[in-house]
Amino acid sequence: MASNNTVRTFFIFLFSTLVFSACTRIASSELGLGLLPSIDAYDTRDTILDVITETVDRPDSLRIYASDDHILGTITNDPAFGSTTASMYFQVKPSFFPFFIPGSKDSLVVDSAILILAYKGYYGDTSKPVKVQLKRISASTPLDPLRVYPTNFPELFDIKTDQNLGETMVDFAKVGDSLITRFEASTNTIRIRLTKALATQFLRDFDSNNAYRSDTTLQAYFPGFALSTDASTNKNVLLKINLLDTNTKLALYYNINTTAFDVARTRDTTVVNFKFSMYNNVDINFIKRNRAGSESANHINKVANDSLVYVQTSPGTMVKIKIPGLKNFANKIIHRAELIAEQVPATPGVNSLESQLLPPRYLFLGTYDTSTKLIRNVPNDFTGTTNATSFNQFGGKLQYRSINGYDNVATYNFNVSRYVQGVISRTDSLFDFRIIAPVNDSILLVPPYPYNKQAATTDYLTTSLGNQAAIGRVVLGGGSRSKFRMRLHIYYSNL
Repeated sequence: MASNNTVRTFFIFLFSTLVFSACTRIASSELGLGLLPSIDAYDTRDTILDVITETVDRPDSLRIYASDDHILGTITNDPAFGSTTASMYFQVKPSFFPFFIPGSKDSLVVDSAILILAYKGYYGDTSKPVKVQLKRISASTPLDPLRVYPTNFPELFDIKTDQNLGETMVDFAKVGDSLITRFEASTNTIRIRLTKALATQFLRDFDSNNAYRSDTTLQAYFPGFALSTDASTNKNVLLKINLLDTNTKLALYYNINTTAFDVARTRDTTVVNFKFSMYNNVDINFIKRNRAGSESANHINKVANDSLVYVQTSPGTMVKIKIPGLKNFANKIIHRAELIAEQVPATPGVNSLESQLLPPRYLFLGTYDTSTKLIRNVPNDFTGTTNATSFNQFGGKLQYRSINGYDNVATYNFNVSRYVQGVISRTDSLFDFRIIAPVNDSILLVPPYPYNKQAATTDYLTTSLGNQAAIGRVVLGGGSRSKFRMRLHIYYSNL
């Protein structure tokens, strides 16, 4: 009897080992890398299910937080997606209140005032410089620290400006140069010299008895800065600026006249810095899209089973996906089910704008919950952003591949194996999908089976995991296209 049990245990172990090794090899492979049925433990087969795709606008409000890179600039000539205009409004303040400049006003000599911005990169055409313009926010439209300003609805607030404070040309060939002085050592900064009148106001006119009495009184005297670019200099580039970076500040330079033994002397130049703080400052980054006259305008909310779909980083567009073939797909053992989305390559010149407007670095695949009208996770496959292993295995990160004779084709793959298994084996709910290019997005997160009846939580796709606002756009093949077709590729075995 002991001998029979030993033999039985051995064969069970051998069979389990073969099954485990086969499934592991298939699950960790990428489609198209030589999965040959003849060498798998199972009689592995594959099939492709057609998908139905449609581009839709994504009107959800977007919020850019203080820690995010802010976007500044204009793109007017994008043939696929139209124009983008981005502007910034913010405040900088001293490190304490009531604030004062050391020394008496009579002895203080104004040198200059410079607004310094931490430059974090660009998106678009850098072949020519762009002019950055600085203005004063009008007291008639002050920034409200208790208000939420959605990024993609600037027309709701109509913030006005009333003074030109300065401007500078950003030369992309030189913006990364180092600057080393007595006061700072920095690289990648944009520097705007303010008017002498404003420098005098900050250094001599304002003091602890008026503007510098508190942060509220300072805002009343000086509502803040407004940044924009002059599209006549470069109309196809967006700048990335970080307000919380230590390089971002308003630097106020001054001297102090002193008298010793009846001899007038001037002390060396001194600097005081006002900075941005995420706790007691207000910042707004407006990003406005206009797709009128573009290719995407002929597809968004218009073509139900489109051969081209357009994905634009928030505030942008998304893709609706239906997979009707899953409804009647027979019960199988699913080794891998992968939704494949491929860019439809254009044929731009080497230095054309099309070659400079790169795809999003991450796309998210979710399901649409008809009861809540919200996007939720793909059941059983996407288990949240806190699990790094699961997050990476689910897919969605940009990969470049050589496809159909084209090099560097942007490709996004999504692993939906467990979702498909649940639909065909347990008759789990069949959802429509959504592809988005997230920035700061929240989704409903439903636990995997068998805990899927528990209450959903909220998961967050931040800029560190997803994309930066307005950075990235891609034209993907739709479900009805012949080449670069979006599809569901399934590797399975019969029961």
